[in-house]
Amino acid sequence: MTDRYAVLGNPIGHSKSPLIHTEFARSTGQDLGYTAIETPLDGFADTVLGFRASGGRGLNVSLPFKLQAFEIATEPSERARLAGAANCLKFEGERILADNFDGVGLVNDLQRNLGVPLQGKRVLLLGAGGATRGALLPIAAEQPALLSVANRTPEKAHALRHDFAAHVPLQTGGYDTLLGQRFDVVINATSTGLSQEALPLPDGLFAPGALAYDMVYGKGLTPFLRQAKAAGVERVADGVGMLVEQAAEAFLWWRGVRPDPQPVVRQLTVPLV
Repeated sequence: MTDRYAVLGNPIGHSKSPLIHTEFARSTGQDLGYTAIETPLDGFADTVLGFRASGGRGLNVSLPFKLQAFEIATEPSERARLAGAANCLKFEGERILADNFDGVGLVNDLQRNLGVPLQGKRVLLLGAGGATRGALLPIAAEQPALLSVANRTPEKAHALRHDFAAHVPLQTGGYDTLLGQRFDVVINATSTGLSQEALPLPDGLFAPGALAYDMVYGKGLTPFLRQAKAAGVERVADGVGMLVEQAAEAFLWWRGVRPDPQPVVRQLTVPLV
């Protein structure tokens, strides 16, 4: 009998998850079906429980439901708990397990696909929302020389330093505090790639040979990546590899088999021009 999985979101028509997981199933010989479900904004819990009751095995969770996915879980992982959000659910009887693979997907993309080891590097995350929360522990595990978070509202960045104090030493502040600092890896975890809004970044932010990475994917050169290129950065990347790598982690969690992400990354990559 074919096992059923799905991704929930609103809107969800743009999601690449069905394509990704269908390809993963084909390449690993797994018998599963995967669909996208447009979920009412006030109907997340009902949709999750209904999917489970109909025999569904697991769910990916997209915006704007990642906080609710964490809240509905009976057994969230430590990563999900610290992020306060989950992007993946697994059903085992009455148990609802939750995890957050976004940060793992990011680190895997940076190190495996882009060849950028994080150990000893100065790493900056722009934005202090859920995307950054999910990324902090996996990045810190790679032992960067410095892990910094900057946000338009410094208080939100400082709140992260407080929340993660027992796990990650963080440098936090507003964008103005970045003046005079240089970073080897700069990651845009804000939504400016969707709004076409530029960030107030100081000159000299990027160290020689730095990587500029935008978590937004499939949009070509985002405003942040344009800023980086204007500053002389040659290595730029969007989040397509992160998307596929976090999906691979979810697939492994669900099925016990890790698919090869590379063919799907190549299939979904949009030239950054």
